[in-house]
Amino acid sequence: MTKTIIDLKTGTITEEEYTSEELAQKEVDKDIGEAFDIEQRNAKQAKADLKASAKAKLISGEALTEDEANTIVL
Repeated sequence: MTKTIIDLKTGTITEEEYTSEELAQKEVDKDIGEAFDIEQRNAKQAKADLKASAKAKLISGEALTEDEANTIVL
């Protein structure tokens, strides 16, 4: 795999091969990014589920938990 390097002072463009360390770091960064994306999706889904639960309880007249009540913005 190659990388493109642009020297902004001279405008020179060169291509170099990634080192094994750079490739390893690239994989680590990819894994961290994927884990972050999953965490964000899970948090978003949990919030949506909490709002749906709060709405259902309000409609049925049940008591809300504190977390459910905190989702309601007046």
